[in-house]
Amino acid sequence: MKKYLYFFLILFSFVLNAQDKPKLVVGIVVDQMKMEYLYRFSNDFSNNGFKKLMAKGFTFHNMHYNYMPTYTAPGHAAIFTGALPNVNGIVGNDWFNKATGKEMYCTDDASVTTLVEGTESEGKMSPKNLFSTTITDELKLATNFKSKVIGISIKDRGAILPAGHFADWAFWYTKTGNFISSSFYGNKLPDWTIQFNEEKNYLKYIEKGWDLLKPKETYNESLNDNNPYEGKLFKKTPFFPYDTKEMFTNNDAGVLRTTPYGNNLIADFAKKAIENEKMGADEITDFLTLSFSSTDYVGHVLGPRSIELQDTYLRLDETIADFLTYLDEKVGKGNYLVFLTADHAGAENATYLKDNKYEVESLNSKNLQQSIIDFSQKTFGENMLLDYSNFNIFINKEKVNQKGLVLNDVKQKIKTFLLSQNFISNVFTEEEIQNSGSNNQLLQIISNGYDPKQNGELVLLFKPGFMEYSSTGTTHGSPYSYDTHVPCLFYGWKIKKGESFNKKTITQIAPTLAQKLKITMPNGTQSEVLEEVLNK
Repeated sequence: MKKYLYFFLILFSFVLNAQDKPKLVVGIVVDQMKMEYLYRFSNDFSNNGFKKLMAKGFTFHNMHYNYMPTYTAPGHAAIFTGALPNVNGIVGNDWFNKATGKEMYCTDDASVTTLVEGTESEGKMSPKNLFSTTITDELKLATNFKSKVIGISIKDRGAILPAGHFADWAFWYTKTGNFISSSFYGNKLPDWTIQFNEEKNYLKYIEKGWDLLKPKETYNESLNDNNPYEGKLFKKTPFFPYDTKEMFTNNDAGVLRTTPYGNNLIADFAKKAIENEKMGADEITDFLTLSFSSTDYVGHVLGPRSIELQDTYLRLDETIADFLTYLDEKVGKGNYLVFLTADHAGAENATYLKDNKYEVESLNSKNLQQSIIDFSQKTFGENMLLDYSNFNIFINKEKVNQKGLVLNDVKQKIKTFLLSQNFISNVFTEEEIQNSGSNNQLLQIISNGYDPKQNGELVLLFKPGFMEYSSTGTTHGSPYSYDTHVPCLFYGWKIKKGESFNKKTITQIAPTLAQKLKITMPNGTQSEVLEEVLNK
């Protein structure tokens, strides 16, 4: 009898454990974070931030984006939908709309209004341009909308796209210093958000100024302060310390974005959301998405080898350490699941590479566009370029018809011209992209990011190392590893310590979470999972 009772208790325990869920999932996206930073800055990190996630969680060392362009909006969409841009519809941060003949922004929505007076241009946003469901959407559906889902970011797209279509709220920061949202989510901001805004919490960081967190000799993984590859921060010479009060006086509260303190403010606001929305307070799983964007702003202006960027990551490490401690106390150890990744990585500064005898350079997109126009006028007697953006060339089909030309001939002649440029690796036509059943990996990556309804007739591929940007700072967007290789860390609820060096793709994260939570996968995903964090 005792033997059967013991067996029953074991079975009951197994079933109980198999059915439990985390109280809270926290999805962290660090904007423009290269996997390399976890290695390069490791000696200067604390033991309680990034190192804790790696030491006690699971690290995927070889996680990559599997499409182009590697930009912020497509990155956030891919992480949370598990779908490629050719399915989820987010093919850029903004892109040329063939139907209207105008540029459109990824989260623009003229049908909604801002919930904070004075932020009309920043507040008319929603996820309506996202075609696929997100893992956060599927959690809402799985719990009959009882789960709380909130997205928070400095950037609107970093809050809105991860939170999905059914989110309770998405909040983003504006140049007024307020966190705002739109009428897509409700008719009025929650009282706690209004109070947070009224407290002007951003001022405490602006008044601090920005100096180095640690002694200057700590930053030997970076180039010297005020090196020639750094841009100016709000017209100020890139040299510590920065007088953020003066920068604020001469600009607006948006200056906080391009300092590490933008990340601190996100964490402060996230804690208020958890407390006031009672996230992780019961047995129904909630989902909080956080996008730390200041790393991207600093990287763009000052570059990947700047002391400013290293200081931003050392401070973010402290912010993450503090937030993990907060989750332990508020939600409870073992009750929450955290994953951390990035929406894209970033290139080395091309001028820096050239100065060190690697023959690459920064390209001027306006010059490239003008060269296409000049060639078109010389060859066809008229400008056939409708738009050039996001590596896409849109041809004016109406003019082609008016001139009695054949569209395919026009495409081929422009392609031949572009292939004659030393910085162009290849040019693909829309037909080649849509029929990319070849073994050309780069063509497949381009195809993964190509929506025939929203992309151009030709797509350019630069040679490695070349980029369209200024001679200072950096950017991203290419299909090369320096833009695709990002961290992927899992930590907390039912995550065993471990690491993998096998190549993984960013679209595996969302379906993995779905399997982990035992809910339906997002509807656009390819359903490939990260088995290493599913095995118990």
